[in-house]
Amino acid sequence: MTEATDVRMDESVARYVEFWNATPDAQRRNGAETFAADVVYVAPAGVLTGVDALADFTEQFTSNVGSYTFRTSRAPDLHHDRARVSWELVVGDEPFAEGTDVLIVAGDGRIASVTTFIDRAPGHVPAH
Repeated sequence: MTEATDVRMDESVARYVEFWNATPDAQRRNGAETFAADVVYVAPAGVLTGVDALADFTEQFTSNVGSYTFRTSRAPDLHHDRARVSWELVVGDEPFAEGTDVLIVAGDGRIASVTTFIDRAPGHVPAH
């Protein structure tokens, strides 16, 4: 990869983290900067398409567990149009879950696809 590509990928990952830490209303307003219109999010819990579906997912999640912080647990691995993002989800002061997301970034820097793997699930949820 070139240095310019690395910078664009880093920016895409930073916007991704910001998206998950925003309110659902802010996600809907700003999601087009982060994601392609037809972004596909594939996770053990299901498949979602589009920014509105991701914001709805956040609303459902926060209605069940409250506010959270989504943060990377190490620097992302980048190559070509892919980013592997290791993350942790913190609810209150307690770690809630850990996982790995694989992002496919389109030529315009927006994320076209996300595949989520749960590495450590909450006690009541199976990892896969």
